[in-house]
Amino acid sequence: MHKIRITKQFTFETGHALYGYDGKCRNVHGHSYKLSVTVIGIPITDTSNVKLGMVIDFGDLKKIVKEEIVEPFDHATVFNKNTPHMELAKELKDRGHKVILADYQPTSENMVIDFASKIKARLSKEIQLHSIKLRETETAFAEWHAGDN
Repeated sequence: MHKIRITKQFTFETGHALYGYDGKCRNVHGHSYKLSVTVIGIPITDTSNVKLGMVIDFGDLKKIVKEEIVEPFDHATVFNKNTPHMELAKELKDRGHKVILADYQPTSENMVIDFASKIKARLSKEIQLHSIKLRETETAFAEWHAGDN
């Protein structure tokens, strides 16, 4: 039996601010994120299964990632809920803006940890999350690998 890795890519636009940071990213700003999600498993060999030959249907992986990450984060502004940005978040929400209050500083590093947890919770036991790559810009990204954790 051969283990196979498959990857699905996603894009979404998200704003954030890094409270307490000593650079420009302390200001509210946004990114066009590119997310790559790689899972690993053994392709289905049951000839009566409509998913014969697949590790996971790309459509099923897409549904998980869209529901857990893309739909909530797309065109949202993410703030650490434990910072003074709460006042700004409340004002934005009151004006009808989409706001996420995270339990963490919304860096790419922390976002991939959050995303990994959300995706792993939705995968069947036959499929493991192998890695996540979150590209913040063309030259900067964060990666999460199961083998490192």
